[in-house]
Amino acid sequence: MHENQLDINIDLVRTIINKQFPEYGDLPLTPVNSTGTVNVIYRLGSELTVRMPRLSKWSKDIEKETTWLPRLSPHLSLEIPEPVAVGQATKIYPSIWAIYRWISGEVYSDQSVSDEKEAAKQLAAFVNEFHSIEVPSDAPKAGRRPLAELCEITERAVREADDLLDVERVLLAWRESAKASPWDGIPVWIHADLLRPNLLVEAGRLKAVIDFGSCGIGDPCFDLVPAWSVFGAEGRQVFQSTITADPDTWLRARAYALHQAALIVPYYRETNPGFVDLALRTIEQVLLDME
Repeated sequence: MHENQLDINIDLVRTIINKQFPEYGDLPLTPVNSTGTVNVIYRLGSELTVRMPRLSKWSKDIEKETTWLPRLSPHLSLEIPEPVAVGQATKIYPSIWAIYRWISGEVYSDQSVSDEKEAAKQLAAFVNEFHSIEVPSDAPKAGRRPLAELCEITERAVREADDLLDVERVLLAWRESAKASPWDGIPVWIHADLLRPNLLVEAGRLKAVIDFGSCGIGDPCFDLVPAWSVFGAEGRQVFQSTITADPDTWLRARAYALHQAALIVPYYRETNPGFVDLALRTIEQVLLDME
C-alpha cells in the first residue's frame, strides 16, 4: 500500500508477542480485514487487538495514543481504544506497536446504522465533548496545512482521477470551499480523522470512535468533516445543527473533506479500493450539498 512498507505477517506478529508478552502467547491470532491504511490489525484472543504500523514513522501515532487515550477517555460518551501494552522495536520489526482492548461492533455503514439522524446526534455530542476537554501545555498539535498551501496538490489529485470524477464540478467545489478564511482561533482537542472506518456501530447505534493517531489540538473544523464523510443529507442537517460553528469553520471543513477525499482516490485506487469508494462517496456528498 505504501513505498517501503514493513513486511508484516502473522508469523512475525506471533514471534514478537511470544518474545515480549509471553503471557499472551497461547491466545489465537487472527488477521482483521479493514480499509485501514496506517496499521495492520490482528485480533488476539477474544478480548485484545494488536496494531502494527505499516511504516516505522507511524510509530509516533502509537506513542500518542498510549499516552493520551487514558486521559481523554473519561470525558467522552462513546468508547475509545484502551491501550493494554506497548511493544518495543526489534531487528525483525523496527517499530513500536501496541495491544489494545478489543471493541466489538462493525464499521459504520448505511446498513449497520438503524437511524442516521440518531447517529449524527451521537457523533455531534462526541465532537462537542472532545472540543471541550481542557488542553494541557504538552498536548500534541494536529490538523493539516492551511488551505492556501493545498490548492496545487488537491487539484492535481482531482485531475489524476479524471476517469472517476466530474473534474470541473469537483474543482469548482474545491475552489469555492477553499475561499474560507484562515483559522486563527484557540486550539481545541480534535480527532482529525472522523471517517466511517473509524466509527464502530453495535445494535444499530454508534458505539465507539477508534484510531486516534491523528488526534491533538488544532482547528475544530477538522472534526466537522463527518458532515460529508459519514452522513447523508438528513444526518448532515442534524450534525450541523447540533454543533455550534461559524460559517467559515464549516466552509473550511468542507474544503478539507474534499482535499482528503481527492488525495485518497488516486493514491489508493489499486491497493485499497474500498477506501477509494468511501472517498468518492464523500466527494459526491459535497457536490450534492452544494447543489
